Amino acid sequence: MTTSAKRATVYFDPIIHKALKLKSLETSKSISELVNQAVKEALAEDAEDIAAVEERANEPLVSFSEMVKRLKKDGRI
Repeated sequence: MTTSAKRATVYFDPIIHKALKLKSLETSKSISELVNQAVKEALAEDAEDIAAVEERANEPLVSFSEMVKRLKKDGRI
């Protein structure tokens, strides 16, 4: 199955746009390819974070004050 690209307008900070143009030239990739790659990586990180949260869903909750006590006991604060 072939998917066609969807068009969107994105407004970049001028400095970020300049950096993207330079990277585009250096890597021989279009700005669209660079942005798509960055968004895919960000979404993959989100998926990892969601999986980690779901994996720990059944762990008991620890209150802030209990966490501070544990950190102090362990010499971390």
